[in-house]
Amino acid sequence: MILTTKSKGRILIVDDEEDLQELLRYNLEASGYDVNLAATGEEALEKARSASPDLILLDLMLPGIGGLDVCRKLRGDENTSGIPILMLTAKGEEEDIVAGLDMGADDYVTKPFSVSVLIARAQAILRRRSSAPSPYRIEIDGLVLDRERHEARLDGQRLDLTYSEYAILDTLIRRNGAVLTRQQIVAAIRSGEITVTDRSIDVHVTSIRKKLGDIGRRIITVRGVGYRFEAESV
Repeated sequence: MILTTKSKGRILIVDDEEDLQELLRYNLEASGYDVNLAATGEEALEKARSASPDLILLDLMLPGIGGLDVCRKLRGDENTSGIPILMLTAKGEEEDIVAGLDMGADDYVTKPFSVSVLIARAQAILRRRSSAPSPYRIEIDGLVLDRERHEARLDGQRLDLTYSEYAILDTLIRRNGAVLTRQQIVAAIRSGEITVTDRSIDVHVTSIRKKLGDIGRRIITVRGVGYRFEAESV
């Protein structure tokens, strides 16, 4: 009798470094994932459409079509627009990181990285994807966001959040742990009732953290990039 183990998901690795490809494939397969490989941007786009992976690990430095353009094309194609993307970037390339996140990537790791850290990030993205929050109500350790009433409560007490503060907190939580640039936050919350700039986001976040008390620590600053909200304890 042959015993089979159910796959945890399908991951497409896009990187032109063969040694790194094999290292990641070995460890991801050992962790229970099905793995596919691509070495160029063109191959990545083809396999993303044909194999429908649950997650793409995308290096930004690729021959042919670069990683940023691959990200943009994936997000612009209705067949691949919903696939989460974890970017692999060179250390210190903050402009590329911000550009990738603005194009729709979900998270990033910088090279050189620990394989265990990368796998943990990948697992977190897949976990968030399978446990998307309710469109109307979110509850996290005593913090309740009620979108219908446009209010937040902490341990039963209504929080005195401004309109902008509520919108920022709501946006961070609903992206469920993904890194958001300041520009993405501004774009997500800007309306006729809210006037914010990327420079004012930091001020609003500082105020939100104070009002949230201990839970405010879950709003993580990603230096040079933006913010993320960690639903799990930090």
